[in-house]
Amino acid sequence: MRSIISNISQLVAVPMGPVGGAAFSHPPIIEQAAIVIEDGMIAWFGAEAGAPAGGTFDETIDAGGGTVVPGLIDCHTHAVFAGSREGEFVRKIGGASYLEILESGGGIRCTMRFVRAASVEQLVAESLPRVWRMIAGGVTTLEIKSGYGLSPDDELKMLLAVREISARVPIEIVPTFLGAHALPPEFEWRADEYIASISSDELLGRIAREKLADFADVFCERGAFTVEQSRRFLAACKKHGLTAKVHAEQLSNSGATKLAIEMEAASADHLECIDDATIAALKTSGTIPVLLPGCSFFLHSAAAPARKLIDAGLPVALATDCNPGSAMIESLPLVMSMGCTILRMTPAECMVACTANAAAALRRADRIGAIAVGHEADLLVLDVPNLDRWPYRVGVNAVRAVIKKGRVVPIREGSSPNLLSSDCRRDRQE
Repeated sequence: MRSIISNISQLVAVPMGPVGGAAFSHPPIIEQAAIVIEDGMIAWFGAEAGAPAGGTFDETIDAGGGTVVPGLIDCHTHAVFAGSREGEFVRKIGGASYLEILESGGGIRCTMRFVRAASVEQLVAESLPRVWRMIAGGVTTLEIKSGYGLSPDDELKMLLAVREISARVPIEIVPTFLGAHALPPEFEWRADEYIASISSDELLGRIAREKLADFADVFCERGAFTVEQSRRFLAACKKHGLTAKVHAEQLSNSGATKLAIEMEAASADHLECIDDATIAALKTSGTIPVLLPGCSFFLHSAAAPARKLIDAGLPVALATDCNPGSAMIESLPLVMSMGCTILRMTPAECMVACTANAAAALRRADRIGAIAVGHEADLLVLDVPNLDRWPYRVGVNAVRAVIKKGRVVPIREGSSPNLLSSDCRRDRQE
C-alpha cells in the first residue's frame, strides 16, 4: 500500500524523541509539504515540489491546505473506570481539598467501589465510548492504567478490560499496572501488607505471562505510599519485566522523582512540587518528566514549573491524566491549550510534548511520535493552516482525519462534532 498526503500548508516535522533544548521549542516546520507512506510507514516527506516523481499511489489524501502533525500520544491516563464523581467536583468548588476528600472515604476509594461492583464487560461498555472520543481528538497511542480495583482480582479485572478495549479500537493501547494507587479500606493502617499482596509472584507472574501490562506505576505521596513502600513494589514488578513509572511530587516534595531516577523509570509524572535539585538530578537520567496541567485546572492547584524544566533542557511531555477525580478531561488538544495558558509553553513545545516526548515516556520513541522516515505513519490532518491556531482555538476539534499506521481511522458517529474523512478528500485506486 502506497499513499501520499498532499496540499499540506504546514508539516510539523517533529524529530524522534526524546527532544529537549532548542529542538524542543523549534521543531522543523515545512511549508507547502507532502508526505509519502508505504506499507504503514513514513517513506518520504518534504516540500511538495520535491515529492518523488513517477509511480502510482493506491491512495491520495488531500490535506486541503491544513496542517499535518504526528498522531498524539496520551502517555498518562486512567481512562478505564466505572461510575462518576461529580459530587466531589462540587465539594472541591466549595473548598474541599483532594486529601480531605480522600481521607473521608471519597476519591480513589469511591471509584474502587464502582469498579469492584462492575464486571469486565461493564467496564468495557462504560469506558469504550470515552476511548473513542479520545481517538476523535487525535490520539493514536493511549496509555491506560489500572489502579481502581485495589485487590489482586480486581486489578486483574481492570487489566483484562484494558486488553478487551485494545482489541476493539484501531489505535495502540499501552497498559500499566497501577496496583499501588491507594490503600483499600480492608488494609487500613496496613500499607506494608497491602504492598505485599499487590506485588506477589502469583499476581505479577500472571500479568507477565498474559502480557497484561508493560509498565508498573505507584502513587508515591502522603496519604498513599512512602518512598520505601514504592521502592519495594516497583522492584517486585521489575523482576517480572514491568518498567517503572511514578506518580511523583504532586502534593508534596516526597522524594518520589529521585526514586523514579533510581529505579530507571520511564517517566516521573505530575511534578507540581519538584525542586531545583531534583530537576538537576532528572537531567542526568533517562526518566521523562510528564506534566499534567489538567490536574491543576481541575483542582485549582499549583502547576508544575514547566519553564524551569524546559530551560534545563529536559524533554517535557504532556498528558491528560484522564480520571474521574482530579482531571475528568478526555481531550489532549484541550490539555495542549492548558499547556500554553497555564504552563506558559508555546504551541510548538506542546506539540513535541504530546508526540515525541510522550512516545519516549512510553519507551516507543524509536517508532512513533515523530515525522521520520521508517517511523509508523501515525498522523493527523488538521483543519487549521498553521500549528499555532490549533491550541488557540480552545475546545474546538480541529482534527479532520486520524491516520494510524497509514490508514485513515473511521471515527464512530457521535465521537466528535466536526470530524472527518468525508471532509478529507481522498482518491483511491483499487
